[in-house]
Amino acid sequence: MSTIYFPEPFRIKSVEPIKMLTKEERIKKIKEADYNVFNLDSEDVYIDLLTDSGTGAMSTTQWAGVLEGDEAYAGSKSYRALIKSATEIFDFDYIQPVHQGRAAEKILLPILLKNKKYAISNMHFDTTRAHVEIAGARAIDCVVAEALDTTSPYDFKGNMDNARLVELIKELGSENIGTIIITITNNSAGGQPVSMANIKETSSIAKKHKIPVLIDAARCFENAYFIKEREANYNKKSIAEIVKEMFACGDFFTMSAKKDAIVNMGGLVGVRDKKVAELVKQRCISFEGFVSYGGLSGRDLEALAIGLKEGLDENYLQYRIGQIEYLGAKLDKAGIPYQKPTGGHALFVDAGKFLPHIPYNEFPAQALIIELYIEAGIRGCDIGSYMLGNNPDTGEQLKAEFEFARLAVPRRVYTQAHLDVIAQALINIKARVNTIKGYKITEEPPILRHFTAKLKPI
Repeated sequence: MSTIYFPEPFRIKSVEPIKMLTKEERIKKIKEADYNVFNLDSEDVYIDLLTDSGTGAMSTTQWAGVLEGDEAYAGSKSYRALIKSATEIFDFDYIQPVHQGRAAEKILLPILLKNKKYAISNMHFDTTRAHVEIAGARAIDCVVAEALDTTSPYDFKGNMDNARLVELIKELGSENIGTIIITITNNSAGGQPVSMANIKETSSIAKKHKIPVLIDAARCFENAYFIKEREANYNKKSIAEIVKEMFACGDFFTMSAKKDAIVNMGGLVGVRDKKVAELVKQRCISFEGFVSYGGLSGRDLEALAIGLKEGLDENYLQYRIGQIEYLGAKLDKAGIPYQKPTGGHALFVDAGKFLPHIPYNEFPAQALIIELYIEAGIRGCDIGSYMLGNNPDTGEQLKAEFEFARLAVPRRVYTQAHLDVIAQALINIKARVNTIKGYKITEEPPILRHFTAKLKPI
């Protein structure tokens, strides 16, 4: 147990071969991809840490459920199984399946932000920020100051800065704020958890000012695990009990079920208000399909109903969080900076400190991600100024709070040996850090540019 934090609570029953290209081949591939890792073919990647969304390995029980999927257009029994599972876990009056998290945002956010100017969050992730802007509003991040110091451990770096939240409400006017979004865990801050005390305080502030609370629930089970481990008086509570307590603080929720529910496709919208629920149904039928399938096949609905329950398992969550802790410990020994303490779904290397000679507008995190691919065929993702994009009003490059190279670990996919390869690749890059240069964008779309932009080395 000295070298393995928490062993896998499963055995491997099926494997998928992967290969590593030569360094010369990787240099050629990334150049052909215009230095955008989203343009790489998956078979040219050895360890894929681009995202933990939809990339997990489903269980034998989930695969058995796939065979039982009811593909009826309306009234599917698989739909009923999902609603039963989700209602038991989240205790919301109305739950609508959709095909993924951004579909949930597309359906719900325009309802909440109609004639409103702002959405405030502990931190918006990329698609949430985009859908706020598409709805005609502006996204404001309000994370605690402790999160900004990546070198200093703090148990709940994902927390909302509630003192600042009160000031923002006073400054902007509660009538201009469409929703307060609590993202759990806080992805953009480094996969960092939000405490129960903070969630309750934020909810109380919102209620006082009659502003609805929206929970971005993509990694809510991981957040519940951190609460159990780190917050007083929660160590004896089950993950399911903690989840119910968290969600009691929200008026709405959106969930990309491709994360904590360990499915390849799926999402949820949760609503308490009956009138809003009717609007959600109408928008779902227009954009996703009839309400009883919401853009998903019956087999997806069945796998999701099962995956929601599996994601609550404490032994699985202990192993899951333990993988990231193990990788963090390897980087500690090598003196490689990252957001401390380790978060839930990913390790966030502080590229701003790792590559201090590269300014934010030459995208140090993207530069490090490219070097990781060249070094060892590892694909990660920029969570920094490159992803943040340009000011929607002025067109000027925005400066992110963090320049993170995110290494998102898929669920139940990679072993400890893969984590060792990742750590060694970063160690090797550190030895030649002064030779690494920044990048500039040659083509970009106006929204969510990091998916399709083209770059070249400076």
